[in-house]
Amino acid sequence: MQSKTLTLAPALNFFPNLKPPHKTLAFHQISVLIITFLAYASFHASRKPPSIVKSVLGPAFQANSSSVDTGWAPFDGPRGTHRLGELDLAFLSAYSIGMYFAGHVGDRIDLRLFLVFGMTCSGILTIFFGLGYWFDVHVLGYFMAVQVLCGLVQSIGWPCVVAIVGNWFEKGKRGLIMGVWSSHTSVGNIIGSVVASGVLEFGWGWSFVVPGVLVILAGIVVFLFLPVCPEDLGFESPVKEIQMNVEVNGVENLEGKVESEEAGLLGTEYADADADTGSLAAIGFLEAWRLPGVAPFAFCLFFLKLVSYTFLYWLPFYIRHTAVAGVHLSHKTAGNLSAIFDIGGVLGGILAGLIADMIEAQAVTSIVFLLLSIPALVLYRLYGSLSMVTNILLMFLSGLLVNGPYSLITTAVAADLGTQTTIIGNSRALATVTAIIDGTGSVGAALGPLLAGYISTTGWNNVFIMLILAIFCATLFLIRIARTEIKGKLNEGNGICIAA
Repeated sequence: MQSKTLTLAPALNFFPNLKPPHKTLAFHQISVLIITFLAYASFHASRKPPSIVKSVLGPAFQANSSSVDTGWAPFDGPRGTHRLGELDLAFLSAYSIGMYFAGHVGDRIDLRLFLVFGMTCSGILTIFFGLGYWFDVHVLGYFMAVQVLCGLVQSIGWPCVVAIVGNWFEKGKRGLIMGVWSSHTSVGNIIGSVVASGVLEFGWGWSFVVPGVLVILAGIVVFLFLPVCPEDLGFESPVKEIQMNVEVNGVENLEGKVESEEAGLLGTEYADADADTGSLAAIGFLEAWRLPGVAPFAFCLFFLKLVSYTFLYWLPFYIRHTAVAGVHLSHKTAGNLSAIFDIGGVLGGILAGLIADMIEAQAVTSIVFLLLSIPALVLYRLYGSLSMVTNILLMFLSGLLVNGPYSLITTAVAADLGTQTTIIGNSRALATVTAIIDGTGSVGAALGPLLAGYISTTGWNNVFIMLILAIFCATLFLIRIARTEIKGKLNEGNGICIAA
């Protein structure tokens, strides 16, 4: 492996009591979880402002006799929602492209410094978007360019935090712990919604500036306190095994050392390891697609991320434009209310993890959650406007059922693909497979918000039909894995009966 200069976090040198023998390995593992949680939550908080301000920037809208949204050029015309969807596409396309390169760069430099660089640049670019308010910018190219650059630097976050966490934890049955850690995505969305909505009344620019500053402040904490690996502090590395995982929207998860958007780190770091890594022969792109399970998981993530990112970028706009009990909510209330969906997602992820641990069947649990989410979305669309109470309850239920299965699906990917004889111990093959699955999922993430921007002009019923069809398609691609889990349980039962 190429050598890289690692520097210990300054605060750990300045405060010797934070280093061993004063602090144990468990202390630093917990601190790493907390700091990386904070880091990635801040990334997601800075992604939330575009969805909060959509209703302010978009086409003119008569909410009631005393409230009129005049919009902001170039998003205020009849095709304004199309332009807003294209803005989302610019960010997400750059993000999906950038994640392929972030791992390769991170493998060659200090992960802590690379992560701080990504957080600082993300904060600055988020602020730049907001400055368009004060400088009266109405050029689409400016906003598109800022979103493209922001998407590129935001792609640094996930590979770095998962690589660092992977350095500190060995593989084991820790679904609940990592399920809670993976809630950083939803927690970041909640923080971003509340902060951006809270300052929106002072001008939409503040909805970008404040989250941008928060990311930079979180980056300072990372720079000062985050140790990259146990060896930096004199501990022995607990990492023994190789496993793979993928990212899903709005929710990212970890199972072992190999991470989702980190194809570069994955392929390069283990390529130079010795006997423990097994065969390192690369496999072709088409050959990887033909491996059992790769195509189903790739297309499953395509549809899941399509749904997740559509909610991420368009839910506040939908709430603002849909009367609740005959009254259109304010921009601030709509933004705050959208956080209920993410709160449901946090609890849904934990609940799904607990159920899957009890029955030891992640794909089956995921399918049940996804199938139940279909009637939940139908009910939310039909009855969410009756009253504030029904709106909150049905939105919470939808978030719980839609976001709950994500971490389980990533675990199923690891369990199903990581044990194949073609892949097991082969980091280069894992890198190719990971790139295929993540890349396909990211296409869905970019496509969902764009389609929502276009389809919403024909009516929100059509948007919900799109989401329901996507969930149904994602469920279909999990059926094979669920069948395998059920057969395994039945075989275990028969084996117990025979032994008895």
